[in-house]
Amino acid sequence: QVQLVESGGGLVQPGGSLRLSCAASGIMFRIYAWDWYRQGPGIQRELVATISSSGRTNYADSVKGRFTISRDNDKNTVYLQMNSLKPEDTAVYYCHVALAPRDQWGQGTQVTVSS
Repeated sequence: QVQLVESGGGLVQPGGSLRLSCAASGIMFRIYAWDWYRQGPGIQRELVATISSSGRTNYADSVKGRFTISRDNDKNTVYLQMNSLKPEDTAVYYCHVALAPRDQWGQGTQVTVSS
């Protein structure tokens, strides 16, 4: 049974940084691409960043240059380093992996950017 557990969210001032972690179990972690999504208040869930099995990364335009996705295959963990945070980054952040027959999502971790 696949389990994804996010951590690292919290309250941070504008311009600050946070590092999110997603620890995976029950899955052959290294062969999959991993994503971070977020869902802000009253907003549809959106894709923030993706990292392929080979380490190639892609980012939403809104976070390019500020966020970095990375993975540690030995620890079965994917990370999202978030710098220069803005109030509009406030959201619940979810890690995600596309699996058949059903995608897997973590429980989410709240990130609040406010002074």
